[in-house]
Amino acid sequence: MRRRDGNSLCHRSLLGSRIPMASLVQALAVAEYLNFRHAANFLGVSQSSVSTRIKALEEDLGILLFERRHRGVRLTEAGRCFVKEVSAGIEHLDLAVKTAGAIATGTAGHLHIGLHSSIAAGFLGDLRRRYRQDYPNIELVIAEGRPAETIRQVREGTLDIAFVIGAVDSPDCHSRQIWTEAFVIALPMGHPLTMAGGFSWSDLVAEVFLVLKGGAGLQLHDHIVRRITERERAPSIRRFDVGRDTLMHMVADGEGITLMTEAATCVPFPGVVFLPIADETERARFSAVWSPQNRSPALKNLLDLADERGRSA
Repeated sequence: MRRRDGNSLCHRSLLGSRIPMASLVQALAVAEYLNFRHAANFLGVSQSSVSTRIKALEEDLGILLFERRHRGVRLTEAGRCFVKEVSAGIEHLDLAVKTAGAIATGTAGHLHIGLHSSIAAGFLGDLRRRYRQDYPNIELVIAEGRPAETIRQVREGTLDIAFVIGAVDSPDCHSRQIWTEAFVIALPMGHPLTMAGGFSWSDLVAEVFLVLKGGAGLQLHDHIVRRITERERAPSIRRFDVGRDTLMHMVADGEGITLMTEAATCVPFPGVVFLPIADETERARFSAVWSPQNRSPALKNLLDLADERGRSA
């Protein structure tokens, strides 16, 4: 007998996996209207259908949910508890369906982005603001790092996408150029070249260049070397493992000058002047890098928006 009782309890605990959703919805409607006919009218079904389903539900549960009366019904104590929990469960299910649908269409969720530099200004800043405007329920998780590091995280799936300077040759990643920026020189205020009304690379051959080791530093370093050696001079370059602000302080203090890209001019720094190079015809190229295995709709939406803004830049 004990074994049969145990099986009966186990049977009841599994009932929830076999109860039709329609029965639960109709039970909630009856609980709201406390009347089979009114509940049936609301649901657009026959009164007999509602009555039959509720009776079958009570028999399956082994619980009386409603006390039948001449002009309606009343919830039993067990019925009130059941309806309360079912109502919460259906709300959670509805939320789960809506959330999953939003994530599947790229209108909700998270997007992890690796950057080579600050997002405060320039193309990346504009892209981020536009994306947040178009997709307010996508949380953008931003990480700054060296290009090699952010690309590695893309491969590992830690990041959805990385934006880096230069072309990317990575057989296990997709990449494409998104936008370009002009090169500029950061000079200390009062430097003779700030009064020259324009200068070329030939005017910079004797200068000491300060370059970051991280971020876009490697690409900028290589560009400086190429331009100075083209003028048959050996470049004077000092590399530092510091942040942008520290590098700008060093420029402001007269320790040297540095090569940057156009977006840097959108963020002024005390004691530093940003100026173009008259004979620089090349532009810095920036690429997006992502994994071919990443099927995120939110990522696709970002890439589409980046392409659109890149074409109009």
